Amino acid sequence: MCGPFKGIHGILRLLEIIFSTLALIIVLFRGWMVSPWGVWCEFVWFFCITVAVVLTVMEAMSWNVLLAAFLPDWADLTCGLTTVCAVTIISATIIFGIVFICSTCFGNILCLIFSLVATIVFVVDAVLRLMKLPKGYMCSIRGCLRMSEAFVACIIITATIDHLVMAEWHFRPFALILCVLLFLGCLLVTVAIIVLNLLSLLQCLLSFALKLMEFVFNIVAVLSYLLAIILWCVFAYIHNGYSPYICHSCYYADVHTVAIGAILNLILYAIDLILTFKAR
Repeated sequence: MCGPFKGIHGILRLLEIIFSTLALIIVLFRGWMVSPWGVWCEFVWFFCITVAVVLTVMEAMSWNVLLAAFLPDWADLTCGLTTVCAVTIISATIIFGIVFICSTCFGNILCLIFSLVATIVFVVDAVLRLMKLPKGYMCSIRGCLRMSEAFVACIIITATIDHLVMAEWHFRPFALILCVLLFLGCLLVTVAIIVLNLLSLLQCLLSFALKLMEFVFNIVAVLSYLLAIILWCVFAYIHNGYSPYICHSCYYADVHTVAIGAILNLILYAIDLILTFKAR
């Protein structure tokens, strides 16, 4: 294998691009995706393709060397992004298999096979990179916590939107919409913090301000998730009135996903808060 796809990581990256693209193309050809879970799967495949292509182009053109003053260690960045792709495509493959596969859905079955192969390739690539123990924010405990918070928030928001989309118009109380806004707000700030921590030059100039911002945000995030969990349990479980779904178990699948995900993220933000407090 020559060109940018030489070496074990180059070959793996080529396979990641090919099989993620095949999975995405099959889904796009089957028509417009209206299910939030389907949109999440499409986004993940597109994200994985974009990450693999951008990293390949950056390395082939040696642009990563030119950006060394602004970005962290390149091995840490590529390892972190590859791990994120591995985790997200695992979720997309599982979700697509649960939600969209049936005995006569041949196109969906083929898409699932391609997504499964891409998942295996991404996992192998991520494990090989992690074995080299790169040092930097993406592979640190704090970085892993932030990326986990963002990933769980994406699953929560997808489940919340799926629940609200399937409900009748009069069964969308403001409390549940507020939950979506709280989850979305925490997600956006978390992503912004990850980006700020990746900018080496900015860390040098605003190190104290960034640590203070993270500390304050973690407090706000913990309180926001506590409020969201209470509102969700009250209005989605207790005061649901009736099931807007034909399938009663389908109704609670989304509700349980949001509740469990919110509790998990509350724990992650609480751990992050403790680590931030100790680091001050």
